[in-house]
Amino acid sequence: MKETRIKIEGMMCGMCEAHVCDMIRKAVPGAKKVSASRSRGEAVVRTDGEVDAEALKRAVEAAGYSCLLVTTEEYNGKGLFGRR
Repeated sequence: MKETRIKIEGMMCGMCEAHVCDMIRKAVPGAKKVSASRSRGEAVVRTDGEVDAEALKRAVEAAGYSCLLVTTEEYNGKGLFGRR
């Protein structure tokens, strides 16, 4: 599984977080998990395969925010009760 982090500037409230998540879900229909945090200034997307970083950037900017950085790495989630 892959985890992609998107550094975003301009999210100010919970509605901003929801708007960013909706736009990302449209850009990456196969996303397993999408979350956004205004306090951290980022969104996180988990997928089974590779994600088009340019598509994510366009989605964030179409929502009215600035996309600063997109990084992807392998995600090895925690198992039951935090164990691997």
